[in-house]
Amino acid sequence: MRIPGGIRVRIALALAGIVAAALGAAYFIVIPSLEQRLVDARLDQLEKLAVPLVETLPKNRFLWSDTVDTWAIATNSRVIAFDVLTQQPPALTVTADSLGSRSLAVAKNATALRALETGKVERDRVAGPGEDFADLAAPHDGDAVVLFRASLADSLATVRLVERRFLFATAFALVLAFVLGLFASGLLAHRLRRLENAAERIAGGDFGQPVVDRGDDEIGQLARAFDRMRVQLAQLDNARKEFVANASHELRTPLFSIGGFLELLTDEDLDDETRATFLATMQTQVERLSKLSTDLLDLSRVDAGQLSVARDPVDVGGIAHALADELEHMSTATGHGLDARVEGDPWGLGDEERIVQIGRALIANALVHTPDGTHVVVGARKRGDRAELVVEDDGPGIPATEQDSVFERFYRAEGGVASGSGLGLAIAKELALLMDGSVRVESRPGRTVFTLDLPAGVRATGANEPDAAFSRENALS
Repeated sequence: MRIPGGIRVRIALALAGIVAAALGAAYFIVIPSLEQRLVDARLDQLEKLAVPLVETLPKNRFLWSDTVDTWAIATNSRVIAFDVLTQQPPALTVTADSLGSRSLAVAKNATALRALETGKVERDRVAGPGEDFADLAAPHDGDAVVLFRASLADSLATVRLVERRFLFATAFALVLAFVLGLFASGLLAHRLRRLENAAERIAGGDFGQPVVDRGDDEIGQLARAFDRMRVQLAQLDNARKEFVANASHELRTPLFSIGGFLELLTDEDLDDETRATFLATMQTQVERLSKLSTDLLDLSRVDAGQLSVARDPVDVGGIAHALADELEHMSTATGHGLDARVEGDPWGLGDEERIVQIGRALIANALVHTPDGTHVVVGARKRGDRAELVVEDDGPGIPATEQDSVFERFYRAEGGVASGSGLGLAIAKELALLMDGSVRVESRPGRTVFTLDLPAGVRATGANEPDAAFSRENALS
């Protein structure tokens, strides 16, 4: 059943229920205990007065009537003197009664009969018609029993007064607990509603307004977690928008170029040499589009977790030599020197095709973004239980503030050469992670080192050197 009012009423009712349970437990502990103590106190008082009097009971039974009247006044109780008829079974008869009654029911008083049977003072609480009494019976020399019956009205009136006040206080406490519960839960509900509104804003794509809650409790911690989520989602949203914008720009540039050349090719006055130049340029732009689409597809597969890599033994040194041979023409065209330097016989675990792809990206990055005359070395080595493919150049270096950014998608350094898609290093980093490796950079003026770090592997039996003629379709431009 749905409770109207939501969490506010639920919390208020829960608080009132806790207060009611606590006060109810206190009631059943305090009231009966108080009542029993007052009854015992009245019996103790009666016993203290009555027992010494019983010891002075006259032998002459004709004097008992005046004696019990005197004792009744002294003890503020009804006094009955019983004569013993028989011990076994115990039987009593009323000889004197301060009220003048000789009721047969009184002669069968259970407390008095028990005192005759045990020979000791007996006491009990007796419920009468509309009133409770404290009975105390004391034997006398085995031939008489004196019963003192005192009203408990005054003692029980005190208990009833306490009981009424306790119930009134309980009712007041329940109302107060419910009101305070509504107030406190209202504050709590208000804070939760603010979080709800913030969640709806974030779900709607509004990341500009921070989620604020100054409490130090669990709701405050939840609000701070929401705000961290907001910041991360805002960063992801900005990255997505920037990615789409950059990808659109990268696609649009070669398309416009191709479109422009196609319009020029319609001019019948073009000579064969110019037409051949236009066609070569268009071919370059088509290759650029193909490379960009391949890079975007790789990134989308990585993001979707759909790109799988092998875990095979790979000759990292052989790959270094093969890459140097493959990209020698590119280094010559850009005025760079390119050499291979391998230490020992380093083997790693990974996907050979993807390692080659990463190596191409690192070498192409060094050839494109360093001045003519820069010397580039592609090397391989083993460091402990890791195998490394290293690309080193003696160019001007990368500023420390930009070294972490070079692996971001579409990133280009300030003043850098606008070549390629800006995705090569980003893809290299993602591929390395998939192979339980990493790509890192260390740079200072005159020396920049990019390192692909992989788990070390064992040389495969009968392995051949990698083919130097890697397909240039995947080479980075």
